[in-house]
Amino acid sequence: MNLLWQRFTLSDLPIKEYLETSYLRRYLVGLLHSWRQSSILMQWGDSIAVVFLSLLYALAPFVSSSLVGLLLLACVGFWLLLTLSDESAPANTPLFTPIHLLVLLYWAIALVSTALSPVKQAAFKDLVVLTLYLLLFALCARVLRSPRVRSWIIILYLHISLVVSIYGLRQWFFKARSLATWVDPESPLAQTTRVYSYLGNPNLLAGYLVPAVALSLVAIFAWDSRIKKALALTMFTANAACLVLTFSRGGWIGLVVAVLTAMALLVYWWSVEMPPFWRTWSLPIILGGMIGLLLLVVIFVEPVRLRVLSIFSGRQDSSNNFRRNVWDAVFEMIRDRPMIGIGPGHNSFNQVYPLYQRPRYTALSAYSVFLEVAVETGLAGLGCFLWLMIVTFNNAFVQVRRLRQSRSVEGFWLMGALATVTGMLAHGTVDTIWFRPEVNTLWWLMVAIIASYWTPIPEDHSQNVTSTHGKPRPS
Repeated sequence: MNLLWQRFTLSDLPIKEYLETSYLRRYLVGLLHSWRQSSILMQWGDSIAVVFLSLLYALAPFVSSSLVGLLLLACVGFWLLLTLSDESAPANTPLFTPIHLLVLLYWAIALVSTALSPVKQAAFKDLVVLTLYLLLFALCARVLRSPRVRSWIIILYLHISLVVSIYGLRQWFFKARSLATWVDPESPLAQTTRVYSYLGNPNLLAGYLVPAVALSLVAIFAWDSRIKKALALTMFTANAACLVLTFSRGGWIGLVVAVLTAMALLVYWWSVEMPPFWRTWSLPIILGGMIGLLLLVVIFVEPVRLRVLSIFSGRQDSSNNFRRNVWDAVFEMIRDRPMIGIGPGHNSFNQVYPLYQRPRYTALSAYSVFLEVAVETGLAGLGCFLWLMIVTFNNAFVQVRRLRQSRSVEGFWLMGALATVTGMLAHGTVDTIWFRPEVNTLWWLMVAIIASYWTPIPEDHSQNVTSTHGKPRPS
């Protein structure tokens, strides 16, 4: 059973053998290496890549999607230049991981979906955008293998998110004007201020802050000095408060899932140092206390109670009713093109959805990441996406267990990334702000952080695992 799980999660993938026989790696990687050796600028190639990534994550909340797209293009172009001019790395290099393989497989399915799409021109435009995001993941996974670079990018994002959160809190205290109708006009919360900060949309702001909450929580334990810990606690408080004040129900779900996951991982991290009683009961006590605190907030804070109860009001809530009607149409779209979908991206969706939509229920997306993936790339793409998530989670937990044994502080950032991924997926179950540049760039950053920790299984260990009856072979 253990062997089957390892095969399914690609834990024992023979990447070394694959790279040794890969013609693509042999003839493209290092193609411009001689030029790079003579280039003064390219001697600092990875540092320049870090500058591009820093600009992207520093400016994303404040600039237009077009400028974010240009920064993405710059990052991808530089990744291509780095790859072509790389020195021919050893075949056992960890720059290519099982996560990379499944990302590549997902791109291949999207390519086939584009070729078979009923709206090929629109699908091709969005395939280009998808390719940019996936190559951003490749660049992040490359440079984030350096702990210093990884810490720098995370610290930069946390400081930017603190600025975003403080402005959002200011909107709450000074009653910012709503830019759109985000609450059922017949609801008692119709006049409630929903903060949106620099992002212009409370749901989008909530999606942007889910990673900030998880990473600032683990930063409290990762940073060593008291001043840094106080800063991390301030970040966590501001980010969590601002996210709550978005009144985004999907964001609240993501917040709860991310924090609970982070707390569970932190308890697991310290369990080796705990007495037997606390090793057994600390997690139930902490999770039970947090759930009890949430119930008290729901019971005694009226705006929160009304917003939470609206989740269960079915079609009586206008937002719920809107999503239900969109989902009904989306299921019909999936039924008509079940295997390969209509093609990637919102342009394809916008051209096909009107053929299925209910009257007066126009939509720009499926309002669920999983349904959106199924619509765009069919059940093949959805299956690949779920496989990617399983491999990512498995890799993250394996590396957390490894770092837990060595007590490396780097394990905290990995746990924060893992908690973020679970929170963003939970939020994405009922919304598609995940596809917006401000959030999608963060998503691939988190996946890249997890991929950057990957280490190949030693050959002697893999032989022991795959030996008969799971017993080590005699030496």
